[in-house]
Amino acid sequence: MYVRQYPTTIVLPNGATIQARYKEPRQIIKLPIDISTLTEEELEALKRKRKPKEVFVEEKEIEDSFDKNKYSKYWKR
Repeated sequence: MYVRQYPTTIVLPNGATIQARYKEPRQIIKLPIDISTLTEEELEALKRKRKPKEVFVEEKEIEDSFDKNKYSKYWKR
């Protein structure tokens, strides 16, 4: 337990913020969203937001015409 209280920002579900003092040193506290009060559109948007993003990795094939024997005369032996 900490003796003093620390300035903290509390973020409400609607996006509003409140400055308060909290017993532990935290910078931001985000309150949870009440799902029972959401409309169908808001609930679908929340589900899309929580769904993990698909990572698309595009691999490009690089054509290389480098010949190391052409530069072997510059190497030290």
